[in-house]
Amino acid sequence: MMLTMSTKSEHAFTQKFPFLAKKIDLKPFQIKVIENIIDGNSTIAIMPTGGGKSLIYWVAGQALGGTCLVVSPLIALIDEQTEKLTDEGLDVLAIHSGMGASENVKALKDFANGLRFPDFIFVSPERIATDGFFEYCISLQKDKIKLLVIDEIHCVSQWGFDFRPFYKRIPKFLDDIFINEWPIILGLTATINPKELKDVSFDFKINKKSILKDNIQLRFDIDVYVEKYSSEDDKENRLWALISENPNEKILVYLYRKYRKRGVEDLCESAVNKGFRAVSFHGDMSGGDRQDILKDFKSGKTNVVFATNAFGMGIDIADIRKVIHFMMPESIEQYYQEIGRAGRDGNGASAYILYTNKNIQVRKTHFIDKSFPDNDEIIELFKTATNNEIGLKTLQYFAEENLQTALPYFINCDAINIEAKGFANLNVFKSINNENLKKIVASSRTGMVIATLRKTEYKHLEYREFFNIIYRAIVFNEATLARNLDKCLIINANEVNLTEQQLLDIENESTTKKDYKHNLLDYLVYLLDNYDGSISFHQEIGRYLGVDKHQLNKIHKTESEDMVRSKSEVIIANILFRSGIKFKYEEKLYYSKSKWKEPDFTIEYNGVTWYWEHLGLLGDEKYNEDWLEKKAIYENMNIMTRVIITKESAILSKIANEKIKELISKS
Repeated sequence: MMLTMSTKSEHAFTQKFPFLAKKIDLKPFQIKVIENIIDGNSTIAIMPTGGGKSLIYWVAGQALGGTCLVVSPLIALIDEQTEKLTDEGLDVLAIHSGMGASENVKALKDFANGLRFPDFIFVSPERIATDGFFEYCISLQKDKIKLLVIDEIHCVSQWGFDFRPFYKRIPKFLDDIFINEWPIILGLTATINPKELKDVSFDFKINKKSILKDNIQLRFDIDVYVEKYSSEDDKENRLWALISENPNEKILVYLYRKYRKRGVEDLCESAVNKGFRAVSFHGDMSGGDRQDILKDFKSGKTNVVFATNAFGMGIDIADIRKVIHFMMPESIEQYYQEIGRAGRDGNGASAYILYTNKNIQVRKTHFIDKSFPDNDEIIELFKTATNNEIGLKTLQYFAEENLQTALPYFINCDAINIEAKGFANLNVFKSINNENLKKIVASSRTGMVIATLRKTEYKHLEYREFFNIIYRAIVFNEATLARNLDKCLIINANEVNLTEQQLLDIENESTTKKDYKHNLLDYLVYLLDNYDGSISFHQEIGRYLGVDKHQLNKIHKTESEDMVRSKSEVIIANILFRSGIKFKYEEKLYYSKSKWKEPDFTIEYNGVTWYWEHLGLLGDEKYNEDWLEKKAIYENMNIMTRVIITKESAILSKIANEKIKELISKS
């Protein structure tokens, strides 16, 4: 089914992506989201994995003009998008740690000075939250930023399994740069529950009407199998049997433990010893090693990957045929996102979850509970951050992994404020031709920024403005760097030690979140224990994720990528599609101002509108009553002569083709 695009969308797609436009058409949902953005509405788009999220911001960004700033969670994903957009002839600036620091500085200086206006700038949420030089450069050309895209926007929500604390700092970045005139925001995700969606839409001021959900969020093309075992040995035997069934297909095995018995490394070693072309994948590996593993997996050199959830967002390998969860995921959202790695080529896939009661308990006690710092850890981490001294400190955020978890708690209870994004040492300059900067550097005996900030002559400056003096000199070539700026946060500690009330506030916040995660796991276990087939399992997940109940029974995909309710309707839809006849499935037909019916198919042909009703359940009393009511409405509307009727039949294809011939001859 094709829809007519607006002039701006069509122009952006065909003019900016001419080669791509010759190969594919935008899908109806993609068009809907793009149109909402072009109309000036900040938007959240929820669509299935592999549904074409990136193409939405490609086209929307080009339609709006200017520069599109994309916040993306993974270097691998940034590099992939950069390569694809560059191949399309667009100018892309990717800012991340995988590039040389001097290269990043030069690219940002060119942007700030108006020497280069890239079509797209890609950046991580961590850089947005910690890199003051990046922020300053963007501020000088803020009017050029027309669209800000937040990929995997569910990471913003503090309630989600994939929460990234610095995603939560993006609104502060927007306030600092754009004040009260934010650019249009586009948030993209495949999996988010109603509570997390409320959290995210509040943070980004997105109207409920602009939360758009694709009708085909659910992956009915993935057959889900739930298997519960009484012992880990039985479960492991089943794992090897599943891998052996199709020895050459691509298989992804999820675990959440890197080492020790039945962890990623252990099971991978066992698989190799059994003769499988297997490899492990987890966060302790270097980025380069992981890219090599993905390359081999994509090419088929290896075909079984044992992975933690490091194998997740941004990894697009189309022909993974089987996903096996050997350990218990944290929530429905995590499970559904991870099985969404499979079957992205549209050729179907299967997903197995193998679990024991022990797995459930281990997930609670060893994974969820231990992800929250206890009271002693909180006290120790506060000391790490502040040295138990009131006042300004530099915080090397990335040097202490546990501190990344604790910092939001310290901010929420007002024990710490983030004052600026800066660096620790002023002794980084090769030359200086700016008098203000010369004075700043000369006033520091040690070169330490904090000591300089405390001096009387700089106390009148806001901390952000102090650093902007330095960034300004770098941008306008009034200072050259001898070495890289060591990015850090400038924090202000408000307490020597956390007060009893602050400790209690942190404990209560931690307990609330812990209980919430336990509840998420309990609901996943409830669905697993009450598994009643793949289709009903997907439907229950759909209800939980807030999918419109009217869409839950649309479980079959047609060649036009519509989702319909029965296999018979698939036959009809496919024949219409192959015949080149435009149609819409279950489009509302109003027979009064506020009442409507939904014909199975509404068909437009040669300026005439036809309606197709397939009577698939004749004989059911309620179904018969509904059909008689609908038929009476058609008669009252004087359109019954344009209603095509078919019934269940072993020769439905032949009948449908004959009906289409009649339609063509009458039009």
